[in-house]
Amino acid sequence: MSNKVIVTAALSGSATFKSQNEAVPYTPEEFAEESYRCFNAGASVVHIHARDTAQGGVPTPDIGQIRATIDAIRDRCPEIIINMTSAIAAGIPVEQRIAPIVEIKPEIASLNTNSMNFAIINHKNGQVIAETIFENAFSTIVDFATKMKANDVKPECEIYDLGGIYNILSLRKQDGLFAEPMHFQFVLGVTGGCPSELGILDMFTKTIPEDATWSVCGVGPNQYSAIPVAAAIGGHLRVGLEDNVKNIDGSLSKGSYEQVEWAVKVAQVVGREIASPGEAKEILSLRVK
Repeated sequence: MSNKVIVTAALSGSATFKSQNEAVPYTPEEFAEESYRCFNAGASVVHIHARDTAQGGVPTPDIGQIRATIDAIRDRCPEIIINMTSAIAAGIPVEQRIAPIVEIKPEIASLNTNSMNFAIINHKNGQVIAETIFENAFSTIVDFATKMKANDVKPECEIYDLGGIYNILSLRKQDGLFAEPMHFQFVLGVTGGCPSELGILDMFTKTIPEDATWSVCGVGPNQYSAIPVAAAIGGHLRVGLEDNVKNIDGSLSKGSYEQVEWAVKVAQVVGREIASPGEAKEILSLRVK
């Protein structure tokens, strides 16, 4: 399994909309079809922020709408692994962020690891377009981790800077808080977090527990520099319209599946084999449905 690479497709996120790329899914049917295309392209995991179509496609904490999206994906593509967000969108109360995960019980879900400035920036001129304070207190992290473990949901620790890793390492001293081995997602290039640089990634990989698994995504233009490096040094890969609405040539992606196809080619160039959903479950120590 050491040569296998897991490809995750993050289909929508909380800050990408059809006004930026018409391929961003809103309806359960759109999520299901995009998941199926990503699976056929080589993805074994899809990361989901469900949308409220009645409110212009904004991210929703409504459990009924989220369940409809997850059910549609599972009906269309039963093999694929579901990774749900515990962030949803800025301003969502903590109890509404974790409630859908407790109710639906996906195989894996994001666990954000620190409070931070979080902004969307014009990468050409440095202008801040939108910003928020992304709040993740220690009490929130412990509460989410406890509820995930109680419901057999694997936490994917979202790492934006080195402080997030040390937060988790400190909390890991609480006996039984996390199921081992742990899994980390390095999010590179968020304005407010760490940039996509080889030295940063090297530091991250050397700081997490030795037996942990890890994956990388790059935000915006960082996607196409971060993924090849991660593939070459043994990491897993996340791509998709949540992170970048464009292909490497600057054209709008027709869907997250196009980026999955690119990531698969990158992995193959460096001699990695693409993990199936079954293999991904074994690598990540996920429960079998």
